[in-house]
Amino acid sequence: MSAGCRGLVIAGVHSGVGKTTVALGLMAALRRRGLLVQPFKVGPDFIDPGHHAQAAGRESANLDGWMLAASENLKIFHRHCRGAEIALVEGVMGLFDGYDGSSDAGSTAQMAKWLGLPTVLIVDARAMARSAAAVVHGLATFDPDLKLAGVIFNRVGSERHLAYLRQAMAQVPGVVCLGGLPRQESLAIPERHLGLVTAAEHPLTESYFQELAETMEKHLDLEVLLEMMPIIPQVEAKADPAPELTARVRLGVARDQAFCFYYPENFAYLRRFGAELVPFSPLHDVRLPDNLDGLYLGGGYPEVFARELSANSEILNTIKEMAVAGLPVYGECGGLMYLSQGLTSLAGERTPMAGVLPLEVRMLPRLKSLGYRQVTLEADCLLGPAGSQGRGHEFHYSEIITEVPGLAKAYRLADRLGEVRLTEGYCRYRTLASYVHLHFGSNPDLAGNFVAYCQRYKGTK
Repeated sequence: MSAGCRGLVIAGVHSGVGKTTVALGLMAALRRRGLLVQPFKVGPDFIDPGHHAQAAGRESANLDGWMLAASENLKIFHRHCRGAEIALVEGVMGLFDGYDGSSDAGSTAQMAKWLGLPTVLIVDARAMARSAAAVVHGLATFDPDLKLAGVIFNRVGSERHLAYLRQAMAQVPGVVCLGGLPRQESLAIPERHLGLVTAAEHPLTESYFQELAETMEKHLDLEVLLEMMPIIPQVEAKADPAPELTARVRLGVARDQAFCFYYPENFAYLRRFGAELVPFSPLHDVRLPDNLDGLYLGGGYPEVFARELSANSEILNTIKEMAVAGLPVYGECGGLMYLSQGLTSLAGERTPMAGVLPLEVRMLPRLKSLGYRQVTLEADCLLGPAGSQGRGHEFHYSEIITEVPGLAKAYRLADRLGEVRLTEGYCRYRTLASYVHLHFGSNPDLAGNFVAYCQRYKGTK
């Protein structure tokens, strides 16, 4: 990394206080000062990192206290910090919110301590004045191992309101008030059922980031913010063990507005094991790239683009034909929906999909499933032999309403507490699809096995 790279964690009192807006604003403002900003997101979120990349001009990486070991998080952090001058880590939920009420496991606070970075707290100051300082004081003293360095008040009603907040904060030792941001509806990011609208579908405009950066410059003390960022200790990069597989394969990756949910580390591990990643668009391309040895269909919003995906019959039919002929295909969540027989909307409209898997899927008005998942392979598949394990996350508003009896399932899913939920991971031909987004950093062998599986297929063509 750059010799002078400094870092900071941006946390919230709770969800909805404006963490993402403030994080994007700081990234845009610091970038406008000519600084190279590396963004990170704590948790399994796909949407915020897309907006981070727009604001910072660098790909954002996920850090996660449950899917990944502390050592893997540190490896990801230091690798992405190379060449950067500022590392900004956006937290998840409230500062201490994690798996349960007894520890900080899985929380922003845990990640801040793992990374050795101070934290700036975002507080929604609506309907609060002196009480806001009491909240900050409680969070600052709750865990003596956490360094809470500053606070930013959001949705401040007036200059007088901010003056009261500053007066109250004078009674909280060691925590600097960096300023207060006014209520500004023009800076709100559109939302839908899975959270904020994605950067792939509706990129935030340059004028939006300019307004956001100017708001930060006007209302926050960025010089003090920069001064409270410590230099990140340089860690000598250790080369990852060379994979046994050296031959390359061409792996097609669906990348467009409908398929945009991927962990960057998954791509890094696939490349490390010998995959050449070839992007294509199921929405816009009329044919697949040439000479593919496998497909990776990630998550996203296929339900939003169901008609367009179905109307692109040439690539849809090609994917089915190649899957039936034995092309290895791995689908996650949106990829599973795309590989189904059909997708039924909330209005009851059924749209035909690729038809690789004998499943029917429908959308629901409420959340169907949310949470971390431990995956154990119960049968050999393209991700590896039976007994292999990995960790991931599940979050969807759709459900499978029909499936052919006897359809092979390779996954045994357990939740974060280890309770087995169901069997899943649908297998047909050389296709594997699941609602779970696996993080290959939880078990890099999964990526290596996938590439090796594609290599064996390549040898049969």
